[in-house]
Amino acid sequence: MVVLDSTIVNIALPSAQEDLGFSTGNRQWIVTAYALAFGSLLLVGGKIGDIFGRKWTFVGGLVGFSVASVLGGLAPSFGVLVAARALQGVFGALLAPSALSILTVTFADSPERPKAFGIFAAVATAGASVGLLLGGALTDALSWRWCLYVNLVIALPAAVLAARLIVNEANPQRPRIDVVGVALACTGLFALVFGFSKAETDSWTATITIVSLAAAVVLLTAFVLSQRRVAQPLLPLHIVWDRARGGAYSAIIIAGSSVFGVFLFLTFFLQNDLGYSPLKTGVAFLPMTALIFVMAPTIQTKILPRVGVRPLVMTGMTLGALAMLLFFAQLDPDSTYAADVLPGLMLLGVGMPCIFAPSFATATLGVARYEAGVASAMVNTCQQVGGAVGTAVLSTIFANAAKDYAQGRAPAPDLARAAEIHGYTVAFTAGAVLFGIGLLVAAFVLPRAAGPAPVAGPAVEAA
Repeated sequence: MVVLDSTIVNIALPSAQEDLGFSTGNRQWIVTAYALAFGSLLLVGGKIGDIFGRKWTFVGGLVGFSVASVLGGLAPSFGVLVAARALQGVFGALLAPSALSILTVTFADSPERPKAFGIFAAVATAGASVGLLLGGALTDALSWRWCLYVNLVIALPAAVLAARLIVNEANPQRPRIDVVGVALACTGLFALVFGFSKAETDSWTATITIVSLAAAVVLLTAFVLSQRRVAQPLLPLHIVWDRARGGAYSAIIIAGSSVFGVFLFLTFFLQNDLGYSPLKTGVAFLPMTALIFVMAPTIQTKILPRVGVRPLVMTGMTLGALAMLLFFAQLDPDSTYAADVLPGLMLLGVGMPCIFAPSFATATLGVARYEAGVASAMVNTCQQVGGAVGTAVLSTIFANAAKDYAQGRAPAPDLARAAEIHGYTVAFTAGAVLFGIGLLVAAFVLPRAAGPAPVAGPAVEAA
């Protein structure tokens, strides 16, 4: 539900804009409000679950997300819709790390752990493309408001089952929350996501972009330094300094940056150049989604135990780069879906599970029981930061490439379309470079073994 909401509302934006009458310039805030609240509060949400118990943060996140979704669906104005989306982000920051940490602790010593994480990786990786399909179907058949109401169908049954089936495990020591760390982490992540959002809309040289990104660097550096000195840090640094977990987090950031670009530019291409409706665009991503659902559990249960993390992530990064190069080489004004889009999507359907399935499992393997929430929050934070970076960087590359292509050419009826497609292909080339960087990170940082050695903090049980 959390991943789905990052894309389902995008499909509904034009209809919501027409209904509520807000400007195109303000439209971005429907997406940005969610991203800012979600990205900046994830570490706090994970820590709250570690201290007070993941069951009630999970249930509270589900109920709060439902209330925020209803508020957004009923929104009579742009301001109410933005507020509802921000509130969704707040409760999503409670919900997402609680979900993954419950999985981590429940299956810590179970032979079913690979299967559980394979299913989780399939859902988390394919959720964005499912959002495109579901958003298109609901907008076409009912109304954009149902893109928010649909969360009730997921959240309320899950809350009821969680209340009955999950046992709450609160930290008996009830450590104090690192208030300084919370302030630095939240403001730093807020500035980082906000800075990249403004880079996409206002340019990289805009004062607000430069100030936000500079503030993010200062605040996050101060956060890391503060975590080295406090007795009960918000983020115990041994979680990220571990070679396996650190490599997994890096792989998630890099792959997330490129994948967001795929969804962004392929959606534009399918709708603007091939003339697809929102629903048909969602259907076009189904082959990739189906492959992800099939491959992720298989990779996690059958292949990862035999070959280890590093070869799998390297394979996924290689397939991702090949898919990007395929889009670069084949997309032009005369392209068709079957010949020029589908092959790249199929490569991604195999490659993405090779990256995300082992990375999700490795990023939370071996952490202490009462640090699982923070470790899980780092997974979501890496996805969120990767998406913000990828969207901003690739959008800038696309815009500059399209502008350069159009300059110096004689005016023609199809010049704008040709320039747009050229921008897409250059952006896909940049995506291939990102996957290449991910390949190097996997080769030189990730260990071959399936995961890190367990880490046990004082007076806690190792998961």
